[in-house]
Amino acid sequence: MKGLLEFLKTTALGGLLVLLPLLLLYLAMSEALGLVVAMATPIADLFPADTFAHGKYPVLIAVLLLFGVSFLLGMAMRAKRGRRLGQWLERNTLRRLPMYGALKSLITRFAATEESGAFRPALLATGEGQRDLAYVIEDHGEGQMTVMLPWAPTPLAGSIRIVDRDHVHRVEQVLARRGQRTHRVHRRRGRRAGG
Repeated sequence: MKGLLEFLKTTALGGLLVLLPLLLLYLAMSEALGLVVAMATPIADLFPADTFAHGKYPVLIAVLLLFGVSFLLGMAMRAKRGRRLGQWLERNTLRRLPMYGALKSLITRFAATEESGAFRPALLATGEGQRDLAYVIEDHGEGQMTVMLPWAPTPLAGSIRIVDRDHVHRVEQVLARRGQRTHRVHRRRGRRAGG
């Protein structure tokens, strides 16, 4: 009887450990898809009233609407007038919003476009002789930088600090110096082996 009870307990617990992540994934996906539909609703409201009333796949329609509008705006931004209009709107409205600059830098950085060193990985030297992983958000040009120290396990969230530039070591520079050192060591070893 004791073996049967143990079997039932471990089997139910094992099933729960499989079912719980699946339920959490389902809840997260339904929230994300609901967000996509909510983002596309203002665009859909610009169309005549019954255009999307009988749609069987609202998420697919929302994704297509968002993609279509994004594509059209991207095409407009390629034209000289569209670029000027976009820059004017950004300068006179969006830059006045708190955190717009940081969010724009983050989005453009992850879209792999280069922009004035924003959100570049770096090492921040602390007073205890340790180095913390950081992202350079902005270089003030006055000997100071704004950096973000990411939190684990979410690297897109963290604390923001303004620090002296000499405490910040860009990762590209650190890796380049180590690469040069490694190259010199290999060159010396090659000379010793050949000579």
